[in-house]
Amino acid sequence: MERTEIPNIIEVFRKTSGWNRVPPEKALRSDIAGMEMFSPALVGISSAEDPAFLLLKREGVVGPQFLLPREWLPGARSVVSFFLPFTARVREANAESGLEPAQEWLHGRIEGQEFIDRLSLALVERLREEGGDAVSPSVDERFASCTVRNTVFLDGNGTPFPVTFTSNWSERHVAFICGLGTFGLSRGLITSRGVAGRFGSVITTLPMTPDNVVPEDLYGNCTLCGECAAKCPAGAISLEKGKNHVLCAEYLDLMKEKHSPRYGCGKCQVGIPCESAVPEKHGG
Repeated sequence: MERTEIPNIIEVFRKTSGWNRVPPEKALRSDIAGMEMFSPALVGISSAEDPAFLLLKREGVVGPQFLLPREWLPGARSVVSFFLPFTARVREANAESGLEPAQEWLHGRIEGQEFIDRLSLALVERLREEGGDAVSPSVDERFASCTVRNTVFLDGNGTPFPVTFTSNWSERHVAFICGLGTFGLSRGLITSRGVAGRFGSVITTLPMTPDNVVPEDLYGNCTLCGECAAKCPAGAISLEKGKNHVLCAEYLDLMKEKHSPRYGCGKCQVGIPCESAVPEKHGG
C-alpha cells in the first residue's frame, strides 16, 4: 500500500461512516444532533524499527512498560499515526463556555473517541485486506493505562509496573516520532493544525516509505507564552513546572461527577495561540 492511500482512507471514513457526527439520540442539546466533531486528519508514517521508539522505554519519557511496535506485532514494518483536529465549532464552543467544558467538547471527547476507535479498527481491517497484518494498540485487549496514583497494572507481557499517569502505548509520543509535531507546556502535541484534537495509530507488517523527521527539539513548536497555564481551571500548568497530572486528573474527576457519563475539560487547548496552528515566534 502506498503511503498516500492512508489519508484518503481516513477521509472517506470521516465523511461517510456517520461516526464523526453526534447521534441525535445522544445529543445533549437538539442543535448538537448531527454535529461534525473532527476536521480532516494529518498523517505521519515511521518505520517500526525507528530507534526513537527505544527512547520511549526510558524512565521519565513513557517508561519501561512502553511496548515497541514489534512487541505489539511481530514482523511490524510501519507505524501510522494520525491527528484529527476538532472542528471550529467544537473549539469555539469550549473557548466560550467559561470554566465548564462546553457540551460540544464533551461530545468530541467521548463520542469523538468512539469515532477514533472505530476508525482505527477500520484501518486495521483495510491493511489486512491489502495482505498485511495490523493492530491498533489503543483498542487492543493488551492495552493498559494507569491514571490513578499508586495503581499497579500489568503490561502486555504480564509484568506489573507501579506507574502513574502512563500506559504501554502513548499516542502523543508515537505521533511525535511519526513527525506530527512537538510538545507544549501543557504536554499536548502541537501539530501544524494545532493542539486541539485527538490522536490514533496503527502498526502494520506492510512496508511503507517513512516520511517522518523526529524533531531534535521536544518543544520546538511551543513559544512558552503561558496562555495554556492561564486558561487551566485546575491550576495544573505552570511555566516553572509544566503540567501537574494529579491536579488535572482531580479536576477531570469533578467534571465526570458533574457530567457523567461524559467528562472532559480541554481549556488548555482552546483560546490560545497554538489552538489550531503552530504559533508564530517573536524576537530572536
